[in-house]
Amino acid sequence: MSTIVNDNQNNESPALVISERSVVTTRSQRRAATEGWSEAGCFKPSDSSHWRRPCRPVWFRRACGVAFGVGTQLGFLVTVWFLFFYLKDGSDAGSKPWILVDTLLALQFSLIHSSLLHPTVKRRLTKYIPSEFYGCLFCVATCLNLAVIFVGWRGSEGTLWDLTGVPATVMQGCFYVTWIALFYSLYLSGLGYQTGLTPWWHWLRRQPQPRRQFEQRSLYRWFRHPIYLSFLGLIWFTPRMSWDHALLTGIWTVYIFVGSYLKDERLAYYMGNEYRSYQERIVGYPLVFFGPLGRRRPVASSTTNRVS
Repeated sequence: MSTIVNDNQNNESPALVISERSVVTTRSQRRAATEGWSEAGCFKPSDSSHWRRPCRPVWFRRACGVAFGVGTQLGFLVTVWFLFFYLKDGSDAGSKPWILVDTLLALQFSLIHSSLLHPTVKRRLTKYIPSEFYGCLFCVATCLNLAVIFVGWRGSEGTLWDLTGVPATVMQGCFYVTWIALFYSLYLSGLGYQTGLTPWWHWLRRQPQPRRQFEQRSLYRWFRHPIYLSFLGLIWFTPRMSWDHALLTGIWTVYIFVGSYLKDERLAYYMGNEYRSYQERIVGYPLVFFGPLGRRRPVASSTTNRVS
């Protein structure tokens, strides 16, 4: 987290001192001291016992940041391409034991995905990773988790259902519609934040990081989790439900509902009473009128908004 420098502070404040006898006088030195870097690109922690980053020139660190951001967005596009066909066509049938391996693969995605979104985990990791790149890190982790599934997933013999004719066409059509709904929902919530593009783009242009706004528009006026609902459609709408696909669908269905609850709590942590009021008015999912994913019962609260 960047340090805010108060111009009214004493010039001998540690935040403005490069060494014991050298006071910051130039803008570049001021920025370097505030960010914890010397002009040569060396990290200068206040406590010499702390781990020190290697000295890198500014251009090198910026080039790494550009490469990381571009690579993240390209990786996201490639992953979406593979995910589309993976969910559409399923995996090839195999004779190897699949239940344990596939269960672990499905769970690793769910656990890592939720862990990286937790405020405590994010706060700890951003001590070592600039906050501008945390969205990209999350996107990279998601892509790698899915890649592990693509490579390691073991197909099964037998099917729960295998539709043909008109029913198969209808089911396939629903699959395509849910992809459209997914990207529309991501657009409404800010696709650039989902992939880390927006904060990275502001860093690239040397602009202040924007504060993410929550807008109650379109689908979000009807229910709280259109993204999760769309993803449910992706895993359920398939003309051929093999047993391994059914296992993935079952685990991820549970994860989606648990993740919806965790997302509500996470947004309430950051937004406070504003989001709690939204929960009291809008259901989590269509036709869900009770429980944690229904409308929240009004309660007296003194929760205040937090800065993410």
